[in-house]
Amino acid sequence: MDEVKGKMNFFFILNGTSIKKMALILVAAFFAAWFLYVGNIVHIPAFSSKDGPKAVYKGEKDLALTFNIGWGDEKAEPILDILKKENVKSATFFLSGSWAERHPDLVARIVKEGYEIGILGYNYEDYTELEDAKIRQDLAKAQVVFKKLNVKDIKLVRAPTGHFDQRTLKIAERLGYSVVHWSIDSKDWTNPGVEEISNNVAKAKKGDIVLLHASDSAKQTAKALPQVVKVIHKKGLKLVTVSEMIANAHTKTKEIN
Repeated sequence: MDEVKGKMNFFFILNGTSIKKMALILVAAFFAAWFLYVGNIVHIPAFSSKDGPKAVYKGEKDLALTFNIGWGDEKAEPILDILKKENVKSATFFLSGSWAERHPDLVARIVKEGYEIGILGYNYEDYTELEDAKIRQDLAKAQVVFKKLNVKDIKLVRAPTGHFDQRTLKIAERLGYSVVHWSIDSKDWTNPGVEEISNNVAKAKKGDIVLLHASDSAKQTAKALPQVVKVIHKKGLKLVTVSEMIANAHTKTKEIN
């Protein structure tokens, strides 16, 4: 309400003790607000500890398109068709082991067309809620699938739900993997419309890793891709795989407890 019903004047007489008390209250309130804020951003991209293993979320140059596939039979193939039509020769697909097991033909096509494959676990589970042994078991199960499909030299892992912690980083490192997050979320999984997906990717700058999906839940990604590629080319950004980005530039990390 904009109405002012009355005016009141307040007068405070402060001595030194009162000022100190107020200062302490303000400091306490600041830290309380800070901890609440931090608690709400624990899932922001990309993370490392000072001394522990690191997760990649951004490079220094070029741009990496990444596609998560966890389930579905309909969207992956059209997306591959469009990438071919748009002459996109470099992209990274993070595949769940369970999906790859059911779609060996599409896995073979991804490899044949020169795209990079990373592991999206085996099942779609939040690694931050699993015991260490369960995380290792999930990754090991995915490893077995890709070996059977003759997909060699996989070095990249993405946490299935995007949530991970220092334990995940350490386990992945022991298994010989680098954990990859993202710096730009296209939000295609929310199906916000072709224009919105394109606008989200248009925020990308050199060194960004873009999150896209090729699961059936992402119903608008295929339609948005031509526009997405056009936006990237207009910015003069070269498309590379995540591994190429890691090899050709210093990658960036942030600290996580």
